[in-house]
Amino acid sequence: HPKPVRIIWGVGTATQAALDKAGIRTISDLKRWERADLTARFGHMGDRLWHLARGLDTRRVNREERLKSVSKETTFDEDTADPDILDGHIWRLAEQVADRAKAKDLAGRTVTLKLKRADFTLISRRHSLDGPTQTTDRIYREARALMNGLNDPGPFRLIGVGISDLAASTEADLTADLLDPDAPKRSAAERATDSIRAKFGADAIIKGRALR
Repeated sequence: HPKPVRIIWGVGTATQAALDKAGIRTISDLKRWERADLTARFGHMGDRLWHLARGLDTRRVNREERLKSVSKETTFDEDTADPDILDGHIWRLAEQVADRAKAKDLAGRTVTLKLKRADFTLISRRHSLDGPTQTTDRIYREARALMNGLNDPGPFRLIGVGISDLAASTEADLTADLLDPDAPKRSAAERATDSIRAKFGADAIIKGRALR
């Protein structure tokens, strides 16, 4: 029985759809393609797929690949229910999660918001996306939507943000959000910000939200 391409690690919904459009549905289909043609059509992911279809994985094996999630949390000095303070922390945590995911060449399909009330009750909410993301903007917006959906005003003593259901960074942010047409512009702006920070340091650009 032919093995579907989706069994290859890192092939998520977006990549599977792109492969399907090219007539590649099984590993046998994938093996029929020349390495140069796969790379020309799918970039770095195409080259990687060529290797993986033949049981070759050129990536270095390390402990980080065993990661199940990337998350950050913070405990407040004083319990708070202030929406602006909570919003500012969600942004900062989303930024830290995105930075860590990018550093490890990972992206996540599920965004999680974690809160601990003053009485130590733990609240956890998650939302799965159409495709994996590693951008601060997308992680923040999803976590903020989860916060808005809570029927709980607080106060809270801890807040955390994370991504899980991890995939390779080559899978990140390939699917367009039809409900958010400006998302590609913000992603492009974030990539530009990342480049500037890589050259001049993490504090070269600080968003207003992070100053709250």
